[in-house]
Amino acid sequence: MRERLPGERRGLGRWLVYGSLLLAVLFFALPAWFALVNAFKPLADLQAGNVLGLPSQWTLEPWVEAWSTACTGASTCGGLSRYFIDSLLVVVPATVISTLWGCFNGYVLAKWRFRGVDQVLFLMMFGIFMPAALFVFPLSVVFSQLNLSHSLVGLVLVHTLYSVPVALYFRNYFVGFPGELIKAARIDGAGLWVIFWRVVLPTAKPILVVVGIMQFTAIWNDFIFALVLAPSDQQLVTVGLNNLTNVQEDVPRYNTYMAAAVIAGAPTLVLYILAGKYFVRGLTAGAVKG
Repeated sequence: MRERLPGERRGLGRWLVYGSLLLAVLFFALPAWFALVNAFKPLADLQAGNVLGLPSQWTLEPWVEAWSTACTGASTCGGLSRYFIDSLLVVVPATVISTLWGCFNGYVLAKWRFRGVDQVLFLMMFGIFMPAALFVFPLSVVFSQLNLSHSLVGLVLVHTLYSVPVALYFRNYFVGFPGELIKAARIDGAGLWVIFWRVVLPTAKPILVVVGIMQFTAIWNDFIFALVLAPSDQQLVTVGLNNLTNVQEDVPRYNTYMAAAVIAGAPTLVLYILAGKYFVRGLTAGAVKG
């Protein structure tokens, strides 16, 4: 048997890499294609077995039903519009507050030495692996005692507190921040907050984008906190999608379910499209720190 030359081995390895990447793309793209193409089909198309092909007749009716008129006869379901708005009322402030708070905490952990800093770092690393289900029952009791069960403010607070460990991303980023700049600011009389807002924060845009996108995605896709802790009349979009797809109907409207799934995932998709290049730059910038 003829031994492969080095160039041939490299060529084979390249094709294996391309093949694995193609399989990964197909693995993630096929469900998206399945949802998107079926969201434009009349229900008769799906009942006839046309699942992966293009619609025989394009229609926006499933989108209208999913957004505003789906399950109007069911008390536990409704159009996604009201869920969508309530989700925005939670995800926007929770993302902004948790990201900025994590940035400040990361700066303190990286540049300010104090007693117990190593223990704080350990607890934050431990907190990353704590499942959300562990907090649901204690938080529900606290919500009841503090009368937070009837407002989305409590849910914003929960996501902010649950996101404390994101400070580790900022801490790793700020480890390589020039200490001379902080010393110069101290000599000029600047305190902790002034140094953070005027010196440190303007240089942290790459990692802010990375953590902000991660936080937005995690909070938007949260289901367990939304299901248990949100007020019954202000449910979030993940709960609304669950209610829509689990309602008992004589004829399941799969095209409407697909449209609802695309609508529910649209904000995170749009965010990645608009800020994707900044996300990659932020990851790259954070990789070379320290």
